[in-house]
Amino acid sequence: MKKIALLFIVLFVFACKNEPKQAENKIKDDVTFLADDKLEGRQTGTPGEKAASGYISERFKDIGLLPKGTEGFIQSFSFKPKTDPHKEVEFTTNADSTITGRNVIGFIDNNAENTIVIGAHYDHLGFGGEGSLYREKDKAIHNGADDNASGVAVMLNLADRLKVRNETAETKDNNNYLFMAFSGEEMGLLGSNYFSKNPTIDTKSINYMINMDMVGRMKADSTLAVYGVGTSPMFKQTLKANNEKFKLVENESGVGPSDHTSFYLIDIPVLHFFTGQHEDYHKPGDDSEKLNYGGMNLISEYIFTIITDLNDNGKLAFRKTKNESEEVPRFKVGLGVVPDYLFDGKGMRIDGTREDTPASNAGLQKGDIVIKLGDADVTDMMSYMKALSTFEKGDETSISVKRGEDIIETTVKF
Repeated sequence: MKKIALLFIVLFVFACKNEPKQAENKIKDDVTFLADDKLEGRQTGTPGEKAASGYISERFKDIGLLPKGTEGFIQSFSFKPKTDPHKEVEFTTNADSTITGRNVIGFIDNNAENTIVIGAHYDHLGFGGEGSLYREKDKAIHNGADDNASGVAVMLNLADRLKVRNETAETKDNNNYLFMAFSGEEMGLLGSNYFSKNPTIDTKSINYMINMDMVGRMKADSTLAVYGVGTSPMFKQTLKANNEKFKLVENESGVGPSDHTSFYLIDIPVLHFFTGQHEDYHKPGDDSEKLNYGGMNLISEYIFTIITDLNDNGKLAFRKTKNESEEVPRFKVGLGVVPDYLFDGKGMRIDGTREDTPASNAGLQKGDIVIKLGDADVTDMMSYMKALSTFEKGDETSISVKRGEDIIETTVKF
């Protein structure tokens, strides 16, 4: 009897050893840690940011990534805060009045010629300050669960899945993978900008870059925005061929308000994934319990299939795109709304309103679609901004919105 029991134990141990390794799904755990009050909003240069970088470093280590920073997984960068908003930040080694941020960089080495960069920024706004849309007098922690603990969590999930695949597959992928958690994004894409000027790998070997910023609030219609689709001829067909779950909103430009821009500007194809703004954007209410974790899992799976599909295509061709940000008109006033950037109908749909603003004072509501502002028809976001740019503080004008099947006409004062 003892011999039989011993035989079962041996067989069990042998079976466990030969069981294929599985990637662990820790998306919710990662968001919960990064968006906890204890990290005090992960503002660049603070103890909370340092704690977050330490956590991500440990996750990289546990997954089995190789360190690719300048100090293990960490690439530190120091800079002086801007005094002129129109000037670029200067990176410096001078310790006087400087802030130090930390990129976290890990690597899967498949001995391939080319490398795919997969990134997401992990810094946020701390207790608010510049960039915050919180208007109360008491300071409050901005946890940034969607912005951008969500992107970091999906990046870590992809790192784990790609590491497991390349450990268990008979042949390794035709690309290496560089995973980057950027700091300083909220201060002006500083971490990715610094890396582009001080890379820890040869940037000529970078095949393309995937960025995830605010991917945690997928709505019921499963809308997913993908920017940069025009930066390589392969992207559009690949996105379409692998899409079964999403209503895709595509934008060709490689330039936008996130870290993919830093790579596009050094002639690297980019894809940037985004599930849209919301009423908690840059406010204390952006907390972990409000995220759509099922949607995040679907996005991770989608990006994984895109990477897999592109694996045998060699190095992708880069293509410059129209810089739409150069066409954005300047304006002196605002309605005080959160636009729905994923709305692809006619007009500008309001995704949220802020209290005591021209919009709220005029009775505008979430879901209203602005179709006319003053004498100008509003057909999309650009026409809305052009119409807004003609007004100054104190002006009063008419506004028409579609609310359900009704057209509401009212007056707004800036």
